[in-house]
This record gives sequence, C-alpha cells and structure tokens, in this order.
Amino acid sequence: MKLPVVLVAGVLASPGLADEYIGFQSPTGNIHCAIYAFDGSAEARCDLRDYVPSYTKRPAGCDLDWGMAFAVGAAGQGVLACVGDTVQEPGNAVLPYGEAVSLGGISCVSAKTGMTCTNAEGHGFSVAKAKQKLF
Repeated sequence: MKLPVVLVAGVLASPGLADEYIGFQSPTGNIHCAIYAFDGSAEARCDLRDYVPSYTKRPAGCDLDWGMAFAVGAAGQGVLACVGDTVQEPGNAVLPYGEAVSLGGISCVSAKTGMTCTNAEGHGFSVAKAKQKLF
C-alpha cells in the first residue's frame, strides 16, 4: 500500500536559509542528503540522482520537480517533496555504510540497501535506486 503523496513546496525551508546544515552522500554518490535546522525545527531531505520511481503520480498542485526528493520533519510522516532546488553537492561528505548522522531529533543511516531518515516519532523515508518508501 502506498502512502499518500504530500505537496511540501511551501512547507520545506530552503536549505540555503538553514541555521544549521549537514550535507552528506551515500558511498555510491547516488543519494545526496541534508539535515538542516531552522527556527527551532529540523528537517531531513534526500535527493536521488538515478532511480526507478516508486511514486509515479505527480503531487497535486506541484509545478516543480518531484519523484526524486524525499523529506521528513521533526514531526509527522515522510513526504514526497515537490522541489525547485537540490541538496546534491559534489563536496558533500560520504556517510559510510552503517554510519548515521543526526540533528534536531532526526537521524539518517547509510546502508548498502540505501539511506533511511527517521524522526523521533518513527516516521520518515527510505530511498534507494530501486525503491523509495514513505512511512
């Protein structure tokens, strides 16, 4: 069962405006992520460079890019992001398999099977080239 797709274009803060920002990528370089804090709240986002889309329906009202970006805030479920920017940066540090990075109650873990980001409520997303999942 697929979770509903949520439009977050107006909800997500621009990573460039973040108070704190941690950018990182998977060892393959296919997944680039960032955890950033702004105005006392945190958010994680991962963008895929190459992927087979698990979500194929354009989010309602989304006139930007979608399908390759996933996000989760400090509260609430993970979402398919409608975005006009990217967190992909060639200089992002590599997060080795089995390692995690955390900020503001959100943790992202790198694994050979992909990247999983989870908030304290247990919600978030898992992304890999072959499959993406919101929870």
